[in-house]
This record gives sequence, structure tokens and C-alpha cells, in this order.
Amino acid sequence: MGAVIGYVGADVPVELITAAGARPVRLAGRPDADRTLGDRYLGRGLDPAARSLLSRLLAGEFGRLDGLVVSRDCEASLRVFYALRELRRVEPAVALPPVHLVDVLHLPHRTTTRYVLAKVRQLRATLESWTGSLITDAALAEAITAHDRLRSLFAELAALRRQGRIGGTRALSIVAETTALPVTAAIELLESVLAEDHAPVAGLRVFLTGSGHDGPEVYEALEEAGLLIVGEDHDWGDLLWQRRVGAPTELALAERYQHNGPSAPRASIRARAAHTAAAARECGAQALVSYVREHDDAPPWDYPAQREATGLPAVLLERQPYGGLTPEARTAIKELS
Repeated sequence: MGAVIGYVGADVPVELITAAGARPVRLAGRPDADRTLGDRYLGRGLDPAARSLLSRLLAGEFGRLDGLVVSRDCEASLRVFYALRELRRVEPAVALPPVHLVDVLHLPHRTTTRYVLAKVRQLRATLESWTGSLITDAALAEAITAHDRLRSLFAELAALRRQGRIGGTRALSIVAETTALPVTAAIELLESVLAEDHAPVAGLRVFLTGSGHDGPEVYEALEEAGLLIVGEDHDWGDLLWQRRVGAPTELALAERYQHNGPSAPRASIRARAAHTAAAARECGAQALVSYVREHDDAPPWDYPAQREATGLPAVLLERQPYGGLTPEARTAIKELS
């Protein structure tokens, strides 16, 4: 069995993990999981998704991991990295893999590109040391081609959603399944899904913004209430696949992750609003829903500009529990639909 490398956040250049001959596994929380360990080391004032993820990791729920790569895609991910690094230092009895931080910046400057390229090369060297395998340029090119192919298939899945032939809940579940598979198996899964017959799905066509979603629970609740999520702007959804790498080089890889987004924690309000408006138009959304988890502070600042830019009927669901909806949110959804 080859190495298994866990990763946290969408800013991790997963192509490098594949090129090292390892299986990348994106780690996520689970709303119904015990968060005691995560609360102990992170406190209860942080995004519950991050606290759940750390709890599951410390409980060994992800199985064997030969290394762990954490991206600085948001403050919660960075706090997870610091906690893991300190735990490895002061509590060696806790079985944790080696951990590496990838700091990808998203400023549109050449100096930023050089910085991100240096981080890509650092990760390449780290993965080589963890796996004992040299990442050749040929292996990197093959991995980039494969992951870009997977992103193209996700684009086809998104087209089915725009046509109203597959719901957001199933689409997000498929994304989650692919993040634990080797890229070749993920490609096969998407190809099989796309080959199915897809009957029309009913519901008010909604574009979802706000917090990210690492599981289908909120999507299920929204679609059971009569909505149909046809697009979103978080990194388990459309931001996962919209930008390709293109050229089979380290530089192209660095530029892909530098310019990916815009995400709520790292982008300006203006950039978020423009992106949301364009994406909502493209998928034919009839309404805008901003779902914001408790202790996720960035998305509410974006909402007024997003609402104005889209010009759609809109609702802001603030301080929501991880993986769920408050009674007030359910009432607001009924009024929207």
C-alpha cells in the first residue's frame, strides 16, 4: 500500500501528493461527531467545522496517515496547524503524522507568484522526504493532467446542475467521495455519474454563498425545504474545479493556486460580490442564500454587496449550527421559497 497523505483546505496543491505516488485524502469534520478533543485544544470560539476535524483526527477516525499538509486558507485552518505542531512537540504519546503548512497568498502580483512558487517547491521536497519517492517532472506533469481532467468532469457535473438534472446535495456528496480517492478512481466515479440518465429536479433555483460545506447535511435541509442549489462559491463546490492548472509545470501549479478563488476569508468584498453575481447569472439562480456558521466571521461582511450585485431575492442565515439550520432559518427559507 502506498503512502496516504491527509490535507486540510483547498489551497493544498494536491497534484504534488499524487505525483509523489501517495493517495491524497482531504480531511473534514462531521456534525454529529464528538468535538471534545477539538474544543480542548482550539477552544469553543473557533469555527466548529475545524474543531470537529481536529477531534476526528486525534481520535484516529481517518486511519493511517503518513503525513498531513495544512493550507493557510483561513484562520481556522491555521489554528489547526499550530495545534498539531504543538501537540507533536509537547505530547509525543499522541500518535500524529508529520505536519507541513502551505502558505498560499492570493494577491495578483509577480512577487506573490514567486512566493507561492517557493512554497510549492518546499512542499515538493517535504513530500519526497515523507514518501521516499522522487517527484519527477514527468510524474508532476501526469498528475497535473489527471487533476485537470477531474476538474473538467466536475464542470460537466455543474452543467447538469444548471440544467436542473441533478441536485446540489448529490453533487456535494460526489465531491466529498472523490476527495478520499486516488485521482484515477475519482475520474472513473465522475465518468460513471455523468453517464447516468438524470431526471429533472424541481425546486426554487438558489445560489448558495457564505460558509463552506464539507458535508451534505445543510444542502439536504435546504433542498428538502423546496430549494434547488444550482451553484455555490465555496471550495467544496464550484471553487474546487473552476480554475485549471493548464501547463505541466511548477510555475503553472503555483499560479493556479495563487489565483484560485475568490474565497470569503481571503478575498475583498468587491471581488466576492462580482464573482457571486456572475456565477449566479451563469447558473440561472432565482434567489441568493448566504448560510453562515457560528464563529465564521467573514461571510456576513460580503452579504450586502452580494445581494446588491446579484439583484436577486436574498436571505442571510447567520450563526447557524455546524451541519444544521435554526428554526428561524427554516422560517426564513419558507418565506423565500
